[in-house]
Amino acid sequence: MRYLFDDYAFDTDRRELYRGANVVSVTPQVFDLLDYLIRNRERVVSKDDLINAIWHGRSVSDAALTTRVNAARSAIGDSGQGQRLIKTLPRKGFRFVGSVREAQRPASMAATDPPAQASKPALPLPDKPSVAVLPFTNLSSDPEQEYFADGMVEDIITGLSRSKSLFVIARNSSFTYKGKAVDIKQIGRELGVRYVLEGSVRKAGKQVRVTAQLIDAADGGNVWADRFEGHLEDIFDLQDHLTGSVIGAISPQLERAEMERAQRKPTENLQAYDYYLRARLANYQFTRESNVEALRLAKIAISLDPAFARAYAFAANTFGAKKAWWTADVDQDRIETRQLVGQAIQLDKDDPLVLAWSGQAYSFVLEEPETGVALLARAIALDPNLALARNWMGWAHVYLGNADAAIEHFSAAIRLSPLDPRSFLSQAGMGYAHFFAGRYEEGISCATIAIQHQSGFPGAQRSLMANLALAGRIAEARRACDAVLQLDPTLRISGIRSRTPFRRLEDIEKLGQAYRIAGVPE
Repeated sequence: MRYLFDDYAFDTDRRELYRGANVVSVTPQVFDLLDYLIRNRERVVSKDDLINAIWHGRSVSDAALTTRVNAARSAIGDSGQGQRLIKTLPRKGFRFVGSVREAQRPASMAATDPPAQASKPALPLPDKPSVAVLPFTNLSSDPEQEYFADGMVEDIITGLSRSKSLFVIARNSSFTYKGKAVDIKQIGRELGVRYVLEGSVRKAGKQVRVTAQLIDAADGGNVWADRFEGHLEDIFDLQDHLTGSVIGAISPQLERAEMERAQRKPTENLQAYDYYLRARLANYQFTRESNVEALRLAKIAISLDPAFARAYAFAANTFGAKKAWWTADVDQDRIETRQLVGQAIQLDKDDPLVLAWSGQAYSFVLEEPETGVALLARAIALDPNLALARNWMGWAHVYLGNADAAIEHFSAAIRLSPLDPRSFLSQAGMGYAHFFAGRYEEGISCATIAIQHQSGFPGAQRSLMANLALAGRIAEARRACDAVLQLDPTLRISGIRSRTPFRRLEDIEKLGQAYRIAGVPE
């Protein structure tokens, strides 16, 4: 059966949701929830009805149910504020109120036939203006200046993200289109945005020229275009002008205060800023050598500008990567991390990036997730579009034992940056959250996705091993254990408490039980 509403088709035989000709990605539980609501649209469905139908009577928290309902709304372009299709009736339950037509699937659509143009799922548009900033083309004769163009775009994304009136795709997703000839309409569908900003940077000596155009992804029309020229010493003024103009073009109703918030300069020392950009670039390589290089470059930036808060916070963040991926000098790294984050926060308590990186350092490296949550909450309040803050908040809640809150933040991080090459961090985190909540099959699914994206991440491999063990899939758990010990031969059950920031004793004991079943040495 196919249920048709708005521009969606809900196919129960294929277990697929379409928006036009494009498949919309939904999890099995969200699909089942939509299926139940649509089939029972003539009545109000209670929470107990949904729990019995979707979770087969298992104990489920209100937060978990709310998360699934919100995900269902998002998949069909609805929201908790609008409730255009799924209505909440306080103390009663939920009802699907959209106009639905029933249709049999055409015979020509064989079960094995893929839908046309469904290579990537379409994402529903958020309920506020949304934009993706593509990597700007480097028109300089020197290919080494690529990092300069990329760094400028990162700062434009950061500036736009500070507006609470905008939904801004994170840098790591928009940069997957770097160097590719792609259709703007396709980008709009794949990232779920209404607008796309593209442009170019030409840097020659002390002179800089930036061109940019804002395009409506729905019809390819040009909303706004402009060119900015100036001396290198004025580069931050150029960025401020460009960022403010884009905000004004997308949403003229934005208040002046919001525009001013998007016009902040990280440092006046251009040489320090240059080293900071190089450090950020090195950090994306996922190697021990690049991790060392990123820290070295960040420290040079600090030496050139001792008031550069982001450089301190970023340097602290490199110790988190070191601890997660490679053997760390734990005591010395903690001392240095504490000094760096303390200086960063003292210099700038209102920069979301500073707060996000500092929150991660407190949660993971310093093993103080309570402090980390406080810093990350402020980062999200200042910049609700900052995907990395959502990711680190998810991990902090995992450490504190708040599984459903963790999943909510991980899901938000993935939606803000759906093509992020670092999304394996959020998927691995969801694997742990489901593990501690006793949802082992869901945990296996998330951990497997993380490993598919980054097989060398130890956290994803450990998450998969633990979920397999308590799901009773012993042979698979032991094979996963072999992979884990190849990445980290020093892993021991006795070291769980000293090597991880998990706060609850029952979580540590549960992890130890799973490790023991899988074959991790005592």
